Amino acid sequence: MAENSVANDYDTFAEAYTVENETSLINAYYARPAIVNLAGNVADRRILDAGCGPGAVTAALRERGAVVSGFDRSAKMIELARQRLGTETDLRVADIAQPLPYPDGAFDDVVAALVLHYLEDWTAPLAELRRVLKPGGRLIVAVNHPILLKMVHPEASYFGTTKWSEEYTFNGQEAVLTYWHRPLHAMTDAFTTAGFRTAVISEPPPAPEARELFPEELGKFPSGAFLSFLFFVLEAV
Repeated sequence: MAENSVANDYDTFAEAYTVENETSLINAYYARPAIVNLAGNVADRRILDAGCGPGAVTAALRERGAVVSGFDRSAKMIELARQRLGTETDLRVADIAQPLPYPDGAFDDVVAALVLHYLEDWTAPLAELRRVLKPGGRLIVAVNHPILLKMVHPEASYFGTTKWSEEYTFNGQEAVLTYWHRPLHAMTDAFTTAGFRTAVISEPPPAPEARELFPEELGKFPSGAFLSFLFFVLEAV
């Protein structure tokens, strides 16, 4: 790990992370458009962005007519989200691993983008996300693709639930992110146990304009597609 770094301490690198990912391939031209595309027509739908970070996905959904709320464990991230979204948007500091400050059935959709893979146990978080969804509502999830651990650490077991860390540099600032790998069947089993039906599993390509903007990075992938995150649309049953 980078010296003096604390794993997943987003308060310390929130601003650098936000600047880096406003225009990055992985966030701005891959994860974000994939989530928005999976959400589809969200006009007038009540959407909770769980682990909203600086609010980029939240803002994109609001631009498409959704009534948005969001929370994040990082107070600094919520501060940045308020700067983006304004004081009229319901943004709260809350932890997805704890009971959430929303009533039962409050939302039509929940987005949990790049948050569940930080957690060893999905049982309570998924139960809470199911609770705040109305019956028939959707949970849209993006997590590290389960193939990533084997790509980075070939000696690791695919079938275990395994903790692993990676060092990053966000806008010149070092950070450490620590993840929990789980195989695909463990993900879908957890969704089913929590009361969700898996409607979509997606491995999307980046946005069409990405190839022109990132010719060096995407030149390594003749098809234009690559594996980084895995996306789900789940229906509350």
